[in-house]
Amino acid sequence: MTKRIFRSSLIVGVSVFVASVALIMGVLYHYFSDITRSQLNMQTTLAARGVENAGADFFAGMDLKDYRVTWIDTDGSVLYDSVSEPEKMENHAEREEIKQAFTKGTGESSRYSSTMMERFFYCAERLSDGTVLRLSIAQSTQLSLLMGMFQPICIVAGVAIVLSFILASRLSKKVVKPLNELNLEDPLNNEGFDELSPLFRRLKSQQRQIRSQSEELQKRQAEFETVTENMTEGIVLLNSKGTVLSINHAAARLLGAENTSVGQDILEINRSLKMQELLRESGKGKHAEKIMELGGRRYQVHASPVVSEGEVPGTVLLMLDVTEKEQAEQIRREFTANVSHELKTPLHTISGCAELLANGMVKPEDIPTFSTQIYTEAQRMICLVEDIIKLSHLDEGADAMKWEEVDLYQMAENVTESLSAESENAGVRIMLEGESTKLNGIPQLLQSIIYNLCDNAIKYNHKGGTVIVTVKQQEQTALLCVQDTGIGIPAEDQNRIFERFYRVDKSHSKEIGGTGLGLSIVKHAVKLHNAVLELDSVVGKGTTVTVKFALSDSDTASE
Repeated sequence: MTKRIFRSSLIVGVSVFVASVALIMGVLYHYFSDITRSQLNMQTTLAARGVENAGADFFAGMDLKDYRVTWIDTDGSVLYDSVSEPEKMENHAEREEIKQAFTKGTGESSRYSSTMMERFFYCAERLSDGTVLRLSIAQSTQLSLLMGMFQPICIVAGVAIVLSFILASRLSKKVVKPLNELNLEDPLNNEGFDELSPLFRRLKSQQRQIRSQSEELQKRQAEFETVTENMTEGIVLLNSKGTVLSINHAAARLLGAENTSVGQDILEINRSLKMQELLRESGKGKHAEKIMELGGRRYQVHASPVVSEGEVPGTVLLMLDVTEKEQAEQIRREFTANVSHELKTPLHTISGCAELLANGMVKPEDIPTFSTQIYTEAQRMICLVEDIIKLSHLDEGADAMKWEEVDLYQMAENVTESLSAESENAGVRIMLEGESTKLNGIPQLLQSIIYNLCDNAIKYNHKGGTVIVTVKQQEQTALLCVQDTGIGIPAEDQNRIFERFYRVDKSHSKEIGGTGLGLSIVKHAVKLHNAVLELDSVVGKGTTVTVKFALSDSDTASE
């Protein structure tokens, strides 16, 4: 702005100077022309008196440097001329100043001379003998006048330009200085510029509006950051070029980025082909989603375009953890397949035996054997269905089940007594150790835990083996421990032994009639009681399963 004011001021100063010089030159030109005419008239009168007194001798020895003198006879012929030979000159009777002199006694005119090729002032006066004496002088042109004054004009122009430069510089700085010192934080307190008062009032109004909008935006941004930072899902905001505008902690952790990655290209953080495909589809205004491996887990990444007026100025990436969902879906599929398989085998057996009986193809003495087979397989199906129903109820939670105080030792004693016949048949000795331990729990689930652990310890034991059930209290923990001397569980199978229908020795399981759901029921029941389940097993030596129940203050107080 300072340069523009300086240039404008300098141009104005120079323009005024040039206009002034042109005006002055015009005035001087007319002034000097008037003086020249006056001098020419006076000289003509003096020369006329001299010619009348001395005749042609008056011109002898006269130095006519600036003037041209012409003496014209009464018929217009030239009698004398100070520049040209009279004989060679044309008749002057028709010249304007000559005609005026013949008729009025004097005459004046100005024109270009055809002989001298210059503009001249002419002044003529009639003598007493009727002849006319004429004097002329060259009229200075404006250019010649300007050239004559060139040096002083240059000096004045130089001084004027320097002064214009100095004054323009000072003026521009003086005008801009208050503008540079404006208090934009409080525009209404500025002084010295009344013309800017409407602008200051407008600035003050806009500042209030901007401040209000800024506070609102900061508030919304803080709310947005608070929400996104506490999300377990990852969320990333991108502009149309794929540059990160915002990224929450979860997304930064999953992508292996830093919180300072704002401003980076998302493809610099994650260069996977799936991410490129998501951005490509989003850039077309289409919603896209892909399953990606992030941080050792599986995430469903949604790319949602932000569409505004037919354009896509940005994209929102949302990362949802679907690891448990996919695992649950896989377990459901496996469970369905396993249930179908487990039910199909006894159904085929029952169907085959019943068909043989219906067709009379069984000997009378073999009928009890086939009937027993049908009953056994039916009981196996009943146990399987009951276990599936139990698991289904456990999956839905324990909301409908009643919690009450239970003596875990007493319950273990009842279970061991109910399994005594089975243990005797298997040649396994079952023993109960410990003390009375009370806790708050769901009776049917606690009984299911003890029963299934003891049942497995008997079934997967050696003939002559033992099962020791221990119930005791250690500080704020109730311990249930079932130890056997059975076949044991290989280390590679110990992490999966509580899965549904998972069997270590499938052939042995079928022989003893297990459903493969007992330990799954135990796992779910333990989880609903917020207890801890521990497994320690060595192949060929036996297995120890320990369940640790946390006791509340009311449980310990009742002891």
